[in-house]
Amino acid sequence: MSFKKRLGDFFEPWELKKISKSYDIIGDIAVVKIPEVMADKAQQVAMVLLQSYPYVRTVMRQTGPVTGELRLRGLEWLAGERKTVTVHREFGCLLKVDLEKCYFSPRLGYERIRIAKQVKADEVVVNMFAGVGCFSIIIAKHVKPLKVYSIDVNPDAIRFMKENVNLNRARYTVEVVKGDAKRVITERLKNVADRVLMPLPEKAFEYLDAALAALKPDKGTIHYYDFVHAKKGEDPIGKVEEKVSEKLRDRGVAFECTFGRIVRSVGPRWFQVVLDLNVH
Repeated sequence: MSFKKRLGDFFEPWELKKISKSYDIIGDIAVVKIPEVMADKAQQVAMVLLQSYPYVRTVMRQTGPVTGELRLRGLEWLAGERKTVTVHREFGCLLKVDLEKCYFSPRLGYERIRIAKQVKADEVVVNMFAGVGCFSIIIAKHVKPLKVYSIDVNPDAIRFMKENVNLNRARYTVEVVKGDAKRVITERLKNVADRVLMPLPEKAFEYLDAALAALKPDKGTIHYYDFVHAKKGEDPIGKVEEKVSEKLRDRGVAFECTFGRIVRSVGPRWFQVVLDLNVH
């Protein structure tokens, strides 16, 4: 029996709608969002998750939104093993992560493989906000480019990124770099990249100049992520493209947006959007 059908034995239809899609399974840990008005039923939800997914060993409740410079979320243990570290498998890669100390979303899996399929074997890639190395490692495993510089400011993410590089035998391709992406690019990675990844929507616009500085003199591709609010009838992708285009035109940058998509909805009328920018 499916998770949703099992929940139907305990919850009203309106409750079921709020819970049935508000969970992620990362490795053997399930993280569920339960509204405060239904907090008294959290244990029931946890037990249903454990029954529905035999490989899940731990159920956590997310107690608040992803916040702060390190993009961390509050977690509360509900059932199973008391742990926050797990190994997530994605596209043939092993990704070890501490969900309490590092940001990770399995909902970006499509984006990770989509970008990996665009990378060529002779490319140098700069990943400005690498986290535990998900984009970098999937690129390294599937393409084996010349080099992936994998930058993050979170010391815990750096620690797990190094473990993941070793787990996936990618140490000759992925170079782990601790520090703020602006500073790292300014000090040692100017004009080196064929492709720049910016998978941190909260900071991508602010760091766009650094991404441009990382590209080689003959330029290349930037994968740009942003959050946008779009009213009914507005185009979220178009709004982000207009915002970015204005900044690039102000800097005299020649470019074209070759692709754009809504990655996911993150709230009422709020969207995460990606643009692929060809800078030339």
